[in-house]
Amino acid sequence: MFKKILIPTDGSALSAQSANAGISFARSTGAEIVALHVSQPFAATMGFDGMSAAYAITDEDYDKANAEQAKVYLKGVMDRAETAGVKATAHAVSNFNIADGIVQAATDYQCDMIFIGSHGRSGLSRLLLGSVTTKVLALTHTAVLVYRVKDEPKASK
Repeated sequence: MFKKILIPTDGSALSAQSANAGISFARSTGAEIVALHVSQPFAATMGFDGMSAAYAITDEDYDKANAEQAKVYLKGVMDRAETAGVKATAHAVSNFNIADGIVQAATDYQCDMIFIGSHGRSGLSRLLLGSVTTKVLALTHTAVLVYRVKDEPKASK
């Protein structure tokens, strides 16, 4: 049914949990995966508290750091896919809007499903924080499977 599944990752533990579930799903259906990391371009950071001026970051430094970070995040997904015996490719893209980057990548890499995690926030936290997953659902014409990730239990003192 599904031949190529896009699995976006942001490197978080919850994203890794979703990626693991996506890889298991791909294995059970015989699909291959496309691991994806979307970063925002340097220009997108300019409005956040003068970050570039305060830390003397250049666009080249920013791009290099993003590329290294993406490589680490994607390697984790690729290693898990290899262990599971699932064919996988990895891509890092840049887009001012993360959700747009995910939707565009699904089209560019001919994916027939996007497997994406969701924290399952509701109420005020959902309103304030927004949701990349919600935006992807609104923007795409590709099938989407939303995996509800489980928050790690907090350590008690």
